[in-house]
Amino acid sequence: MLSLLTPFDVQLEFSKFSKKTRKMKGYSTQDFSAKTGVPDSTIRKFEKTGEISFRQFLMIYAEIGKLTELQKLTQLSDAPKNLDEVLKDA
Repeated sequence: MLSLLTPFDVQLEFSKFSKKTRKMKGYSTQDFSAKTGVPDSTIRKFEKTGEISFRQFLMIYAEIGKLTELQKLTQLSDAPKNLDEVLKDA
């Protein structure tokens, strides 16, 4: 499947979403650091550049409350992948 998105585009989207959610919850970067265990400097860098370790990313998303949604991405789908599979099971 062709996508015009790059991994960098998605990184920036995740960092913007994280920052927006942090602010909606009323957390400063220092407050968010205390809640997540991720250093304040790392949070600020992530929000500006999208760069962060995967573990720290997960720590942030656990605080945002989206960790379960991310975990669901690892589940394989049983849905048919093409018309032949649909017709085979009909």
